[in-house]
Amino acid sequence: MDESVLKLKIKEQGDKVRLLKTQNAEKDIVEAEVATLLEYKKQLENVTGESGSSSKSKNKFVLKTPKGTRDYNEKEMAIREKIFNTITGVFKKHGAVTIDTPVFELKEILAGKYGEDGKLIFDLDDQGGEKCSLRYDLTVPFARFLAMNGTQYQNIKRYHIAKVYRRDQPAMTKGRMREFYQCDFDVAGSYDPMVADSEVVRIMYECLTGLDIGKFTIKINHRKILDGIFEVCGVPKNNIRPISSAVDKLDKLPWEDVKKEMTEEKGLDPSIADKIGEYVKFTGGRELLEKLSIDQKLNSNQSAKMGLDDMKLLFDYLEIFKLLDKISFDLSLARGLDYYTGIIYEAVTEQSGPPTLSDGTQIKRKTKKESDELDENTVGVGSIAAGGRYDNLVGMFASSKKGNIPCVGVSIGVERVFSILLQKEKLEEVKANEVEVYVMSVVDGLLEERMRISAELWDAGIKAEFMYKAKPKLQAQFSVCDRDQIPFAVIIGKDELSRGEIKIKDMRSKEQGEGGGVLVKRTEMISELKKRLQTLSS
Repeated sequence: MDESVLKLKIKEQGDKVRLLKTQNAEKDIVEAEVATLLEYKKQLENVTGESGSSSKSKNKFVLKTPKGTRDYNEKEMAIREKIFNTITGVFKKHGAVTIDTPVFELKEILAGKYGEDGKLIFDLDDQGGEKCSLRYDLTVPFARFLAMNGTQYQNIKRYHIAKVYRRDQPAMTKGRMREFYQCDFDVAGSYDPMVADSEVVRIMYECLTGLDIGKFTIKINHRKILDGIFEVCGVPKNNIRPISSAVDKLDKLPWEDVKKEMTEEKGLDPSIADKIGEYVKFTGGRELLEKLSIDQKLNSNQSAKMGLDDMKLLFDYLEIFKLLDKISFDLSLARGLDYYTGIIYEAVTEQSGPPTLSDGTQIKRKTKKESDELDENTVGVGSIAAGGRYDNLVGMFASSKKGNIPCVGVSIGVERVFSILLQKEKLEEVKANEVEVYVMSVVDGLLEERMRISAELWDAGIKAEFMYKAKPKLQAQFSVCDRDQIPFAVIIGKDELSRGEIKIKDMRSKEQGEGGGVLVKRTEMISELKKRLQTLSS
């Protein structure tokens, strides 16, 4: 077998081994398939003449992107640009302006804002006496921006689309990466309760609907309700945030594992954990809200009472925005970040949770034996959008209480949305460029005339291309149109040009009647193309 065939065999065999492991196949079956995989790898070494050690010799280096990052080809970027344009269009429709902040911040700005997730911050070497870190999200930099410019921005709707960085274990095919884009929309300012919050939920819904990702659900909870539940169940005050962080893992781990983390790792009394478990299993809509509203223990807790009052108001506003059928009031939703103070929400799809076995048992997260990376067959995409209210974050940077500005926002997870759309799209059918017209010649090259016509099309705002050869073959020019899915061609020849004519061919048409194109007066070329392009876009 040659090198390309062996590499394909190794990939297929590797996928087979991983699948067997996730299905808990018998040990001897797995070992047999692993042996086959190793044999293919040995054959590849014989073919290439390279071993694992020789490829890392002094004069060679491995060509790869850093862990948790990737390149995107032109067709993938076409999909991504569509995602960005859709999201930006929704943000602008709701009156947002955009800002930008540095890709790295002073380390002290980011420290202590993310709870246990703070360990995932990328710290940079000291350069010139300042300790800096790559930004973990776009929210904390926005809060820092508001604290520095509070007199000018007491009220603002802002969006920000940029890369952020997390030293997490990647699962590349699920959009869980170390370098990724976030698309944030936030409302800063003091307003009547739940008005801005409800619009932000509406914006999240519009973005995900516009992206056509399929069925999704928006899970909603309230940090004050959750804190109240922890308090009435008996969680010590200084342990509320760590326990909240554990509960946040319920979308990735079964309750038994979450309880184990609470009790064995965080020292919570098992009886208290069981009481929490009774609450966090509840999901629903208004009926759950009504059920909690008559819970005497919860209503006697000030934090929970305030949260329930907020939720009643929010449900009224979400009904006005026609979103109640998309909402799930989910008491297991915690959002691990420390800075949330009120409403929290996240959008999930069927791909969000980890895969399950045929009996419905959740597959536990595993790491690959040869590295500390997650086995991607055991993890889901996670939430595709998330956010909430953070009323005190700006105040952590402000010099006085007057400098605090309450905020609420949402972040759309571009990489996770992209991983879902990539499963739906056929890359070979994606049009990566926006060229509308290809200018080609028959028999004679007519390079200067092709250039002249192209310039005329560009001046008219029509996206056009021609081949950079003096005498290109006709079939090569047609092949470009097929490859790049260019809808129309302007075909020129000496005889037609002498009569003041050109041919326009619809490259999508298989009809014989237009096999060689339709003759059009040279002076009418622009108007005829615009007419055709108009029907194309309508």
